[in-house]
Amino acid sequence: MLVPLYQAKAELFRTLGHPVRIRVLELLQDGPKPVRDLLAAVDVEPSNLSQQLAVLRRAGLVASYRDGSLVMYALSTPDVADLLAAGRRILGAVLTDRDALLEELRGEDR
Repeated sequence: MLVPLYQAKAELFRTLGHPVRIRVLELLQDGPKPVRDLLAAVDVEPSNLSQQLAVLRRAGLVASYRDGSLVMYALSTPDVADLLAAGRRILGAVLTDRDALLEELRGEDR
């Protein structure tokens, strides 16, 4: 049975709803990285990183492969980086709107 598109999108956004997963995706925007580099850049236990990488793999957002003795991770498609950039732009716009409202509220106190 096919999942409705809106449900598949909701699952994608749930997958993105964890700070470690977002951080890993941000790190992979610069290109493939071995697990050891990800672990050094993300302040979590190795088992936690492994769990989060597994979630990203199952969702199809990252791909893994071996390079000699290293397990490498990469974004599965450049569209993942585009999605992160869109999130950054949206967050910037939302925060800008909040800053403007805060300034307006502060101006009323005078």
